[in-house]
Amino acid sequence: MATIPQNTRTIAIDFDGTIVEDAYPAIGRPRTFAFDSMKKLQEAGHRLILWTYRSDKYLEEVVEFCRVHGIEFYAVNKNYPEEEFNEHTPRKLNADLFIDDRNIGGFPGWGRIFQLITKQNIEDLQVKVPRKSFMDRFKRVEFLTPCFVWMPGFLALSKHGLAYQ
Repeated sequence: MATIPQNTRTIAIDFDGTIVEDAYPAIGRPRTFAFDSMKKLQEAGHRLILWTYRSDKYLEEVVEFCRVHGIEFYAVNKNYPEEEFNEHTPRKLNADLFIDDRNIGGFPGWGRIFQLITKQNIEDLQVKVPRKSFMDRFKRVEFLTPCFVWMPGFLALSKHGLAYQ
């Protein structure tokens, strides 16, 4: 029995507008890095599912187009290859990630998608702003005479005291 490598995901990928430029019912030109990225994801052990609105001969054409470009999907419009549809089969896929040109914010491009998926932690790609601790908000200031001053957003204590920024 084959084992699934750790840290791999099931990824559902749309076709029109995502793998290729949208030209439905024709097949558009491949998007930059689409096939290269999908090949690398498969090599890393990720299971790719083609998730498209296409059916019948249009779906067969797409599957063959992808095969010619080096991609054979784990499943096509199904959760797994052996899945049989009936009235009790849900239409929603059980995928970890969905790649689609209709995402909120639009399609980020295959380069960015590949970076996001292959990073160990998505947090590594986010900008980290160092948070100041409560005491870091105070800095040393000097006053000519010892004093206590308080104004909203500012606090100062003594000649060699602290000031709140």
